Amino acid sequence: MKEAQFIWKDGKLVNWADATTHVLTHTLHYGNAAFEGIRAYQTKKGLAIFRLQEHTKRLLNSCKITAISCPYTQEELQNAQIELLKANTYKGDVYIRPLVYLGYGVMGIDFRKAPVNVAIAAWEWGAYLGEDALKTGIKVKTSSFVRNSIKSIMGKAKISANYLNSQLAKYEALECGFHEALLLDDNGFVAEGSGECIFIIRDNKLITPPSDNALESITQATVMEIAKDLNINVVQRRITRDEVYIADEAFFTGTAAEITPINSLDFRVIGTGKRGKITQSLQEYFFKIVRGECEKYEHYLTYLH
Repeated sequence: MKEAQFIWKDGKLVNWADATTHVLTHTLHYGNAAFEGIRAYQTKKGLAIFRLQEHTKRLLNSCKITAISCPYTQEELQNAQIELLKANTYKGDVYIRPLVYLGYGVMGIDFRKAPVNVAIAAWEWGAYLGEDALKTGIKVKTSSFVRNSIKSIMGKAKISANYLNSQLAKYEALECGFHEALLLDDNGFVAEGSGECIFIIRDNKLITPPSDNALESITQATVMEIAKDLNINVVQRRITRDEVYIADEAFFTGTAAEITPINSLDFRVIGTGKRGKITQSLQEYFFKIVRGECEKYEHYLTYLH
């Protein structure tokens, strides 16, 4: 991680090293915190935040789902992110991490009287799974861990506690020599990666699972918009693991992952084992949008000036 100069914390810009919290912070022990992952890209008109409004709205939705009362409005949170990016100096693309968490003051399962703190950090961060992976793709393993069941936890919330499941799946995949994990839902259908949505391509159709057992992905929605512009038929339906094996192409997508091809799953080569033509066309269109080179989607960018 490349440190920046400042972090926004509870309404103030503080030095990066001073953005600390107490060891008895409630969230540290019990995992109830809402967060987001947002990217800002370098464009000809300067740094631009991609889909700031949608991500900030999802952050507040996550707070609502898990009964965290955020002390800031959507507009205030959006302005705080802009303020933070203006205060820091960046040469490359930036990853933004807003976090609404339960602070120091009470212990025990009952969190109702815990103070609510908000922090926003932003640092330069390149391709999540590696720059080469955007072209060559990644090796994926079906995880022995099942995606969190909607019977026990609320998957529409981007909450810290949900990601223990993802951490263990990712750990297992890496220790086994893979780059990423694919999690199934509790009915055995494909859910998502450890932090990404999945698409497959069969017979020129772009197929992605419904968000019944996964986070509602903003990047996934963007990819489906792009596909329609490229006259690619989009289908949202259940996918089985063995259908991924016989797909013509497959890729992960998400704020961090962007559009990363999958070259194999469980040692089965996907298509030619390289980035496919449809994946590449979606990828190129996506990067034009986030770089401010597509007028149609200019409204998805928030410039700092």
